[in-house]
Amino acid sequence: MRLSETSVKRPVTVLMIVLIVVILGFVSFSRLPLDLMPEMELPYAVVSTSYSGAGPQEIENLVTKPIEQVLSTVQGLENIQSISSEGNSIVFLELDFGVDMDQAALDIREKIDMVKGYFPDGVGAPMVFKANMDMMPMMALSLSSDNLTLSELQKLAEDTVQPRLERTQGVASVSISGGIQDIIEIRTKSEKLAGYGLSLDYLANILRAENVSLPGGTVKKGSQELAVKTTGEFESLAEIKQMLIPLPTGGTIQLQDLADIELKADEQSTISKANGNPAISISLQKRSDSNTVQVSDAVHKELAKIEQELGEVTITPIYDNADYIKKALSSTAENGIVGAILAILILYIFLHNVRSTLIIATSIPISIIATFCLLYFFDITINMMTLGGLMLGLGRLVDDSVVVLENIYRFRQEGYSRFEAAVKGSSEVIVAVMAATLTTVAVFLPIVFVQGLTSTLFKQFALTIAFSLGASLVVSMTVVPMLSSKMLKVDRRQESTEETRKRGFFRTPTFVIKAQDKFDAAYQALLHKYRGLLKSALNHRRRVVVITTVILLVSLLSIGVVGAEFIPAADEGVITISVTLPDGSHVRSTEEIMDKIESNIADIPEIDTVFLDAGSGGMMSLGASQGNVGSFYVNLLPLNERKRGVAEVADEIRDRVVDIPGAKISVLSSQTMMSMGDPISIIIKGDDLDTLKEIGDDFVEIISGIPGT
Repeated sequence: MRLSETSVKRPVTVLMIVLIVVILGFVSFSRLPLDLMPEMELPYAVVSTSYSGAGPQEIENLVTKPIEQVLSTVQGLENIQSISSEGNSIVFLELDFGVDMDQAALDIREKIDMVKGYFPDGVGAPMVFKANMDMMPMMALSLSSDNLTLSELQKLAEDTVQPRLERTQGVASVSISGGIQDIIEIRTKSEKLAGYGLSLDYLANILRAENVSLPGGTVKKGSQELAVKTTGEFESLAEIKQMLIPLPTGGTIQLQDLADIELKADEQSTISKANGNPAISISLQKRSDSNTVQVSDAVHKELAKIEQELGEVTITPIYDNADYIKKALSSTAENGIVGAILAILILYIFLHNVRSTLIIATSIPISIIATFCLLYFFDITINMMTLGGLMLGLGRLVDDSVVVLENIYRFRQEGYSRFEAAVKGSSEVIVAVMAATLTTVAVFLPIVFVQGLTSTLFKQFALTIAFSLGASLVVSMTVVPMLSSKMLKVDRRQESTEETRKRGFFRTPTFVIKAQDKFDAAYQALLHKYRGLLKSALNHRRRVVVITTVILLVSLLSIGVVGAEFIPAADEGVITISVTLPDGSHVRSTEEIMDKIESNIADIPEIDTVFLDAGSGGMMSLGASQGNVGSFYVNLLPLNERKRGVAEVADEIRDRVVDIPGAKISVLSSQTMMSMGDPISIIIKGDDLDTLKEIGDDFVEIISGIPGT
């Protein structure tokens, strides 16, 4: 083809283009975001609403049903489900794939605004979440101290730690839980209120009106116009006590004469502990367009400064998604590098030519670097899927170049000059190489056009393979012929003496020559046996067809035995324990159960740190607090410092906590988005809750006897 001929005739142009691609590739690689999984916009939304003190029935009638009714008209709605529990309403919406979730979230908020004005007093503002990877905090921390109280820690976290972390580049939000808030409690004296003809609502309205700051207009001062603000917020406890209350009969009276007023710690709705010590829980969410690893590094730098400045405070990482991303990507990249090196060594063993091997070895990084350019311009991140696609494509990257080089080498052996061999050899096979590459691309590319979760998850995987193979095809058509015309040298071993094989810059060491001779002898013997086997197969075609058919059928039947799963489990070194007590249980009761669990697992040697959060469903609790639930985050020692995997440790934890009464306890050994949730769920529908509970208990009894549950 003319492209190969042009590349051979204009080597400087090809080198300049390669240099530009390499520079663009390195720049693109430095700017590509690093993440665990591709950014996925799943067609799911969640509406979470809190109503403290209300029971499940009240929540359902007063909050959940009105929200469900108004959201039933959301465009593209496929399914709607809800959970009404004590103090919380959670509504799950499933929409059609392909729906613009930003527009859907806006539509959901607008419809909720239509009904939230009818909610009873005390109902919190409904929060709308889009289901994506950014819902899960990228990092969780614990703040503890031997000298400060929880209320002091809470104030320190809110006034110092939270603002500084929120200013860190890439951080979207920082939330705090587990501390104690100081409140001012006003206990009115009912007999005095009755004597003065006052009511609680009257006092509450006055307090609300007095504790406010309002704009006061503007004042002109020369050429300037200054804004005026009236400050009326309470600044001290004494100010509240001395506040004057107008009386219906005339005159005023101080609030402290009508009520007992004191500053006290509020009752904890969530309790956090780090390794058994009281702590504050801090979770961070990153912006969707930011690099997880870079954000994590920036946060850790800021945390080191904060810890150094505060001195008496200890900040302990509970969970950092960047750690697993670094390990996973580093492992994948190392495997890819090892694979490339092995491919080059195997090529040298078969080609017996250092120059030929160098040509192929040069084509591999050029193809990979060009792939990074395409990933950047197509707004694709570096994640497990793209790296997996790149590693899968790596095994195919060298094929095109090897076929072209081998044909050029054959023409050189036939006596053609380097230039002629490069042009004729590449032109003769390039159509076949192109057909083979495009056929491989055609296998993966249709995934891009598939609808649903498969496309969302594997689209970048397929595109990365297509990009890498496309880059290798172009390299084999341009760079390989150009380098062959300059570097390729035929090694006529049958005409060479030992001195000839040792001559020149690319001389071959003696021990390598001897190893090559042994390999060639073994290869020729294997080739001889293969020829005999091939002749036998051609002479017994029916038998070959029957044997092949039997092997195919056995392979198909073995699929059911092998089993299947969506995403394989990985050893992330994190175990989560979920604890659920009966509805209505106080957070202190949950804490007692969790303390028992922690004491039962404390002596497991693989455990590094244990963090518990009572009164919260954990990282994915959607901001809702429930006194009857809690979660553990158990961090294990690094993999090279422990003898057992995370699954084995999780099994031992299950055995140790299974007999603890009064709570439902579940143990999970993975934290990735694909592994969260129950592998199998059974939904029982009906109108009578008591009947449903009986049927559910029967199901639990039956399923608990199945091995593996």
